Amino acid sequence: MHLLDRRTIFVREHVGLLKLSGVYDLIDPETKEKIGIAQEKLSGFQKFLRLLVKKAMLPTRVEIASAEGQPALLVLTRGFTFLRSKVSVFDGAGTPIGYMRSKLFSFGGGFHVFSNDHQKFAEVKGDWKGWNFRLLDVTGREMGIVTKKWAGLGRELFTNSDQYIIEVKESSASNALLLAAALAIDIVFKERQG
Repeated sequence: MHLLDRRTIFVREHVGLLKLSGVYDLIDPETKEKIGIAQEKLSGFQKFLRLLVKKAMLPTRVEIASAEGQPALLVLTRGFTFLRSKVSVFDGAGTPIGYMRSKLFSFGGGFHVFSNDHQKFAEVKGDWKGWNFRLLDVTGREMGIVTKKWAGLGRELFTNSDQYIIEVKESSASNALLLAAALAIDIVFKERQG
């Protein structure tokens, strides 16, 4: 099954002492096999800036591929930001497929997801008491969840706080944009100083 067609993906961040760029394994929760990778691709200057400036304000580029060294299937980019982040999403050929814009004020965290024609496609809503997010369509119907608590996965995979599960409720042509939105929660919008 193609990575972008999957409905459930376990995400595990690589741990490092002085981590200036993120690397995340994408794992099949049933077989526990690695099915993909998400990596921040930064220049030396961008890594240097992360030592001086809050990481969430700096540009980033995240490439999602089926394996390390393989061509990107999805690319997320963000420029310099101050109050509201905008993350653009491209397919592997570099064609824009949509973007995400953070909410100005939100108690639980979250952002809006737009298709490439600037139509609001979905919203990511967080809860203020935990690390749980819902992917909702414009009518409020739940399209998927991103959570650190998932009943279908053994506790042995959840060994630290940088691991979570993405579950899309139904497969559709929008899976790539939903996967990008789910990964953007941690990699782009909630990232901590490395």
